[in-house]
Amino acid sequence: MDDALRAWRLVRPAYGDAASAFSGEGARRYGGRWNAPGRAVVYTSLHLSLAALETLAHADRRRFERDHVAFEVHVPHDLVLELRDDDLPPDWRARPVSSAARAIGDAWLEQRASAALSVPSVLVPQERNLLLAPEHPRFEEVRIGPAKGFRFDERL
Repeated sequence: MDDALRAWRLVRPAYGDAASAFSGEGARRYGGRWNAPGRAVVYTSLHLSLAALETLAHADRRRFERDHVAFEVHVPHDLVLELRDDDLPPDWRARPVSSAARAIGDAWLEQRASAALSVPSVLVPQERNLLLAPEHPRFEEVRIGPAKGFRFDERL
């Protein structure tokens, strides 16, 4: 699919079916950097290695499961809105999460501006994460590949 961006999503095996992995339920329950609780968003990364790093950064290291499931996702370019560096609030990388960053994501969801929003990664700002809006009317055009096993190396 040359006319699409490739992205990756890693999930624990318990959520290893596409319906669960792409419902946005986790972000709806707990919120994320780019969305407040109550709003469904699916967080993906443009590189599998970044998806792994993001997963590790958010993992509970005491209960970390090395086995995960990887999904390769193809998102048509015309479904993607890119958040430019000039549009980032000064505290977008803050911990706890910036309310200004959440407001940007919430506005994107409310306006249904696109089915996907490209944002920089906090962990590696030179790389991008892709937020997906599962409730967007064109979300059905996102192509989700089959679940494939992914195991984190023992050194991590």
